Amino acid sequence: MLNGPAWANSLFEDNAEFGLGMRFSIDQQTGFAKSLLEGLKDKIGAELVEKILNNPQSNDVEIDAQRDNVKELRAKLAGINTEEAKHLDKLADYLIKKSVWILGGDGWAYDIGFGGLDHAIASGKNINILVMDTGVYSNTGGQQSKATPMGASAKFATAGKSLPKKDLGMIAMSYGNVYVAQVAFGANDAQVIKALNEAEAYDGPSIVIAYSHCIAQGFNLADGLSHQKDAVETGSWPLYRYNPENIAQGKAPLMLDSKAPSKPLSDYMANETRFQIVHKANPERYENLLNKAQENVNEKRSLLEHMSEFKVEAGE
Repeated sequence: MLNGPAWANSLFEDNAEFGLGMRFSIDQQTGFAKSLLEGLKDKIGAELVEKILNNPQSNDVEIDAQRDNVKELRAKLAGINTEEAKHLDKLADYLIKKSVWILGGDGWAYDIGFGGLDHAIASGKNINILVMDTGVYSNTGGQQSKATPMGASAKFATAGKSLPKKDLGMIAMSYGNVYVAQVAFGANDAQVIKALNEAEAYDGPSIVIAYSHCIAQGFNLADGLSHQKDAVETGSWPLYRYNPENIAQGKAPLMLDSKAPSKPLSDYMANETRFQIVHKANPERYENLLNKAQENVNEKRSLLEHMSEFKVEAGE
């Protein structure tokens, strides 16, 4: 489900639960199809059955091969007049790898749907979550969300949010078995593609948090990609990928994809109305919030650099 109009907000609380339910259903149907396949091995042919069951389907080539295997399977099932064969013919598509992606905005992921999202990633199931983070409740009039950055003005925080934004990525990483990435298309499009491919390939829960510019941020959206780049270059939005599979290879699970900040945070905040409203209304408060936000950026960068160098021995 994709984050949509305001009237649908109640649905988003169950967004992750819905996706998790789909995963459970697909896995159950796949397991049943495999059971039927095993039971019909003598009639179908052991070679084809083994090809289907042993295909890891870890890349496009292997998935395409599985589609050909299922096509061959259906041709054989057409000549077998049993209820089991008819049932397997209906379920045969479940022998091809199915991908489950859950899409939503930060209002859902950080706030009203966080409980469901947390339950979904804690399940250990092979689901993928894409969070489009605008830093505000975009669809319901621009209220602050837990993703609203420090110093930004929003409804219910018109004087500027005084606390840092919730670190959804760090929460997900704390599980240790969740693939986590933070991306920004305007800053590094290749990293976005790499993260999405890795999330899809990872056999377990994954979450990709994408910087998403929005009119509520207060600038011409034609300049959205340059604002994304500014967010990364000032350290407001670090790029990284956390892949638990790296541990087995003796590597640090966290890969820090953005360089150390090359600009002060003030450069980024000076170009968006959501920050400048605070500056005009109360310059002293703005400077105070800016200094705190800069400290937060520095601390987070230091933590990410440390994590990117920290290797965990497999089995520890």
